[in-house]
Amino acid sequence: MTALWTSFLVVFLAEMGDKTQLVALALAARYRRPWTVMLGILLATTANHALAATAGVWVSRLLPPAALAWGLALSFIAFGIWTLVPDRAPAAGEPARWGPLLTTTVVFFLAEMGDKTQLATIALGARFEVAGLVTVGTTLGMLAADGLVVFGGAHLTRVVSPTLLRRAAAGLFLVLGLIALVRALSRR
Repeated sequence: MTALWTSFLVVFLAEMGDKTQLVALALAARYRRPWTVMLGILLATTANHALAATAGVWVSRLLPPAALAWGLALSFIAFGIWTLVPDRAPAAGEPARWGPLLTTTVVFFLAEMGDKTQLATIALGARFEVAGLVTVGTTLGMLAADGLVVFGGAHLTRVVSPTLLRRAAAGLFLVLGLIALVRALSRR
């Protein structure tokens, strides 16, 4: 259960102000069909994060434990620093011809490629070595964070500062990185 809840919390906080959250907001505003947009996010995130978590588990089995420990420590610290830098919304393209579900699924899947939440999912998969629980946790974290903007939109920024959430996510990544660093040092 630690894998599930840690994955949920890491991605929920990391997604705040992330480019894919901005994409979710833009899609929700464009289509005005929040449940359809959320279904597209669910489909895209499940596929993307299942691949990422599985890749993380695979990498954890290939690398020697010491190298994996150092890689995880440094990656979480790097995610912490990266999270402090706010994302910008991508430029709007021409209108899609696929409808809201397919457009959301494809756009969201592609937007997640190389994103910090996808890379964090790889690291979480490597850390916990349970792709299923990591995928469920990260997908639920993504849905919770993106659901806030899809359903709440502008009201959210009145209640919670995106800067505060970004700093909390960065702090969580740094704590996970420091814990992993201590573990890496103890393997010497």
